Amino acid sequence: MTRASREGRVKSGLRVLTLLLLVTTGSAFLHAQSDEEFDSYKARISAFLFYSNPSGNIQGSSDANAVDLNKDLGFNSYSTFSGKVDWKFTHKNHFYLVGANYNHSKEKVLARTIEFQGQTFNAGATVDAELNAPEIAPGYQYDIIRRKRGHLGIGVQIDLFNVSSSISAAAHVTGEGVQQAAVTAKASLLAPIPVAGPDFRFYLTDSPRLFVEGQVNGMYFFGYGNFVSTADGIGFTISKHLSLDAGYQLGSRLVVKNSPSSNRVGLRLTQSGAIVGIEASF
Repeated sequence: MTRASREGRVKSGLRVLTLLLLVTTGSAFLHAQSDEEFDSYKARISAFLFYSNPSGNIQGSSDANAVDLNKDLGFNSYSTFSGKVDWKFTHKNHFYLVGANYNHSKEKVLARTIEFQGQTFNAGATVDAELNAPEIAPGYQYDIIRRKRGHLGIGVQIDLFNVSSSISAAAHVTGEGVQQAAVTAKASLLAPIPVAGPDFRFYLTDSPRLFVEGQVNGMYFFGYGNFVSTADGIGFTISKHLSLDAGYQLGSRLVVKNSPSSNRVGLRLTQSGAIVGIEASF
């Protein structure tokens, strides 16, 4: 075999080896791409417009009967905001912060006589009522299952409700001829509530375009009250970093029983309605 022939075979072998390396590397790269999680991120910020339909009642610590937020005070639907900041500091571990606000006021002519915090408001009196219940909830989540097309996790958080309420009426004579003295009643309640529950997201096709998601948090407290919240929706991915979300949310159902011995105000507050928002992932 001549020298030129040997060199030709060596060059041919090198070309084949190079081709095999390229094919192997390319296949590994494509396989890694195909196995990449659609829900991959380090930080995520979500902001939602929440159209809430509130219901419930509030009861002073020593009051015999509760004041209905809808029937007595005329509270109705309103729009508010909620949001979440999520830091996924490892593959399956998250720290997050959730925030929402309930702030509603109403002027209403009372259809019946009510009592709040020991003050009497006569039927026919015009009252100004306000209820403010912002929620801040820091939490931690661990993803039990995390795959290409979604995850299932368990979260624990502390819901901090700082509730304040007031009802006031100016001095005047009601339509029934009853003298209503100027009176104002106020109450506040700080309720730190630990809750826990599942959280999931699932991509409907073998692409990150369309997904469903949901979460439930709750806890029951013997002799004190209970809390539950849930949100379920569908999302559409616009780009690698942005998606749109829409769905239905039982924003919160908070029940705190009143207690004359501890001067604790009773509260039953449910917020539910449609949500729509945007999500940014990095």
